[in-house]
Amino acid sequence: MRKIILDLDTGIDDALAISYVLGSSEVELIGITGTYGNVTVDQGVRNALAVTDLLGHPEIPVYRGLPKASAAESFEVLDVSAFIHGQNGIGDVDIPDSGRTPENGSAIDFIIDAAKTYGKDLVYVPTGPMTNIDAALAKAPEIKDLIGRIVLMGGALTVPGNVSPWAEANISQDPDAADRLFRSGAPAMMVGLDVTLQTLLTYSETKCWRDLGTAPGKFLADMTDCYIKAYETTSPRLGGCGLHDPLAVGVAIDPTLITALPINMKVDVDGPTRGRTIGDESRLKDPCKTMQVAIDVDAGRFLDEFMRRITSLAAGVDHEND
Repeated sequence: MRKIILDLDTGIDDALAISYVLGSSEVELIGITGTYGNVTVDQGVRNALAVTDLLGHPEIPVYRGLPKASAAESFEVLDVSAFIHGQNGIGDVDIPDSGRTPENGSAIDFIIDAAKTYGKDLVYVPTGPMTNIDAALAKAPEIKDLIGRIVLMGGALTVPGNVSPWAEANISQDPDAADRLFRSGAPAMMVGLDVTLQTLLTYSETKCWRDLGTAPGKFLADMTDCYIKAYETTSPRLGGCGLHDPLAVGVAIDPTLITALPINMKVDVDGPTRGRTIGDESRLKDPCKTMQVAIDVDAGRFLDEFMRRITSLAAGVDHEND
């Protein structure tokens, strides 16, 4: 059975990504590593612990990762992130704090140890900045040849960015780390805005969760309604919210959901295009393509899988009757 590590800045779509994995019987979520972005690393770790508890999986270990970009002095949540995800990262919906605490060990060492233990059976899914996996590769470069695949949510190749005309939000948080990852030779799949903005959720789907009458169903519905509401302001033409992080998880589980372009990539780290994900012109003729970029998605099939897996999970766990 394939093993998955989620690397999350646990906001709304990160919580949906957790739900997708936990609703997927063909893979095992062996841990979550926390990062910064939608929220601070500490808030994200709190959310990951609370969400996994609420969904009936308190056995999932959560590690505190690095709190800021590799070249930064500090990190502060952007106003737009708080607007989209709420002050607490999960739509300002209140759920109980977990009685658990983060694992004592290093998130970086956990990633390295997992790569050495599970090898090609391990899929690492970062849905925030690439800071943690960059640090793991710096500490143990050999894991690039051990790990099965890195499926990241981030970047934009054929469409504009969402924080600038060039840069997507996750990559923009730590372009230097993303550039090192892209050039490292590690097997990576970029699931970016090219495809995630084709996967939309609406109020009709969240109503299905609310109608379950379970605590997880109500949480998922209330949280995601906040996300959809934010999209009505930031991207009114879409008619719903993008399923960014869940699509990366979906591809990690079933790569046939997308059409991918094999291409060696880089990230611009200087000048006005800092954060742009683009083909590396110095490696265009290299026959070894270590990266792939998702350029199309079977959105209908993905949404069916998304709803089936998460609805089944939410229906089967009811803490209101505990």
